[in-house]
Amino acid sequence: MVQHGSKPSREIQKDPETLKLIQSSLRSLNEAISYAPHQVMLGNIYPDTLSELESPWYENPTDSNSHKGPHGEIVGEEIFYGLIKGVDDFGLVSIEESFAKRSYSEIKKMGYLTGDLLQKIEGVPVSEIENRLQEDNVLPLRLGTGETIGFISTDYAEDPSLSPDILLENLTVKATATMALNSVLESNGVDPETIDYVIGSGEEAIGDRYNRGGGNLAKAVAEAAGCMQSTGADIKAFCCAPVHATVVGGSLITSGVFPNIAVIGGCSLAKLGMKFQGHLKKGIPIMEDVLVGFAILLGPDDQVSPVLRLDSVGRHTVAAGSVQQKIVEALVQTPLSKVGLKFQDIGKYATEMHNPEITDTAGSGNVPQTNYRLIAALAALNGEIEKGAESRDAFVKTHGMPGFSPTQGHVASAIPFLGHALDDLKRGNYQYSMFLAKGSLFLGRMTHMSDGESFILEKNH
Repeated sequence: MVQHGSKPSREIQKDPETLKLIQSSLRSLNEAISYAPHQVMLGNIYPDTLSELESPWYENPTDSNSHKGPHGEIVGEEIFYGLIKGVDDFGLVSIEESFAKRSYSEIKKMGYLTGDLLQKIEGVPVSEIENRLQEDNVLPLRLGTGETIGFISTDYAEDPSLSPDILLENLTVKATATMALNSVLESNGVDPETIDYVIGSGEEAIGDRYNRGGGNLAKAVAEAAGCMQSTGADIKAFCCAPVHATVVGGSLITSGVFPNIAVIGGCSLAKLGMKFQGHLKKGIPIMEDVLVGFAILLGPDDQVSPVLRLDSVGRHTVAAGSVQQKIVEALVQTPLSKVGLKFQDIGKYATEMHNPEITDTAGSGNVPQTNYRLIAALAALNGEIEKGAESRDAFVKTHGMPGFSPTQGHVASAIPFLGHALDDLKRGNYQYSMFLAKGSLFLGRMTHMSDGESFILEKNH
């Protein structure tokens, strides 16, 4: 799927030889599974452990090499293409029949799709795939080896918002979000019929030429996941959307409007392989090679699960501007003061959790480390820690963590730590964890502003 990322696809169009370079630099499924940051995402390794492991992590696979963990699961191409076919309601995706049978068998064992969706995983003869690939508005689907196993087409060729590449982006979002939601419902023993509202927080632009980006993917995923008694809507706020969605979900529950809510976020196919050129120049694997989806269940206080402190919500107001210190003041210092907490009362801060081996190697720096140093500097300015570098570094080590998330915008913004935070708070490792996300509203060319929001989770008493 890396070749379908926005940057790789554009470079392949300029020079078709780029596809061969990409294919020769891809990791195998086993290499991706044994990659330490991915094991952190799955919950098999705690984030702090990354700083103790030999680096670079991509050259030192971890002993924890399970494809499943308490926080998630990694699947390969064979299953993923089947998931895309299963959530395709309009017959846009066709896959080769023997491949479809293998995929159907594997997905049926996992139980990630309801019966109706599972029945859609049917294949077509190779000859049909070969013939259709000669047509316009047909995009081939390939494995990492280069083998073509199917295609995606459009049922409305005149609409650029429904072109095969855009439809593929949207179907991958639906597939990853559906997989995540079904997984979370099953692992927590929650009946899908009890979910009242689903909030989508992805970055996809679902719509046609008349309402580009109109949505509503949340309701489509609710249907696919069997949440038949729910309704839903999408929240759009670039990287900040998952935090916005969580706050909105908690507010709807507290107000009594919807008691049980699921917040979902599918992947960002456009960002796959975004920094592949920087990785190729340094002779390292293309590490933006996974698509991540997530789901969060919110409900009334059960006296066990950590509590979302709605009185702690930090807001990046219009007046806050775009200076990084002012943003962090608005998202961290102000909400802490509001609820009477000190900087060091927060056991762990979850911020933009981008994996530095992806960003730093491509010249974009260590994003989490920069954010944690800003928080430490504010703590020093407020007299809570000493102003020296040694004290600030100690604060970062204790209250921060190494980045471990793939660089997929909204996916990387704080939420990857949520599973670990829930574990920590339930075990009593600390009392509070803060989640803060920042967004780049200027990307839409409508404003130069940034965005941000934060909230605190508290151990249930």
